[in-house]
Amino acid sequence: MKLTLQIWRQSDSAADGHYEIYTVDDATPEMSLLELLDRLNDRLVTEGLDPVAFDSDCREGVCGSCGITVDGRPHGPLSNTPSCRQHVRSFAEGAHIRLEPFRSAAYPVVRDLVVDRSALDRMITVGGHIAVDAGTAADADAEPLPHDDAEYALDFAACIGCGACVAACPNGAAHLFAGAKLLHLGTVTRGKLERGRRAQSLVGQMEQEFGPCSSYGECSQACPESIPLTAVAAVNREVVRARVRRPKN
Repeated sequence: MKLTLQIWRQSDSAADGHYEIYTVDDATPEMSLLELLDRLNDRLVTEGLDPVAFDSDCREGVCGSCGITVDGRPHGPLSNTPSCRQHVRSFAEGAHIRLEPFRSAAYPVVRDLVVDRSALDRMITVGGHIAVDAGTAADADAEPLPHDDAEYALDFAACIGCGACVAACPNGAAHLFAGAKLLHLGTVTRGKLERGRRAQSLVGQMEQEFGPCSSYGECSQACPESIPLTAVAAVNREVVRARVRRPKN
């Protein structure tokens, strides 16, 4: 397959970026988008040119580090699929594909297709955790959790923190990410002890870093783990709950 790639190139966060056009003549349908970039970079290095910088790690749809924007869509043309699992077979022979970094004011470009998603990490720092006593781990049966509650928590724990929800939102909101963390940690037995404080801290940090929710639902369509929009609804609900209950809850 022959494909034309229009790729965003930017040397660092302070530089002005621009698009450059490349042609890949030997792409194959089974290639992932990242393998397509690998093929291009092999050629660029051979020619003594700078390769295109992009993030990747597991390449199995687990880590969430691979995110890029493809023809204006975070991750690529297939909904609920990370960039590393998007394949060339989704494009026609001779297609023109535009690749650029996740676009959000909260994600400064580091280089080319790489962005800094530390804003998500700062939300985790202030509220995306459970405090436990140090020492020997408690017996698994000491804090029982009903099966349905456990499954519910795991559905939201599936969030891999790729940040596509923010890039998909016209307002750059992180409500899907925040809601997934609140519902996951607020459902498990130990997490309920800090539920109110977690909501106030995590949502307070979110409001400093990201925009308001657009209520359009693009975030759920871009999410590789199909986190439902009920996570968005949970954000305001958890904050209101924290305000009407005693501070310790």
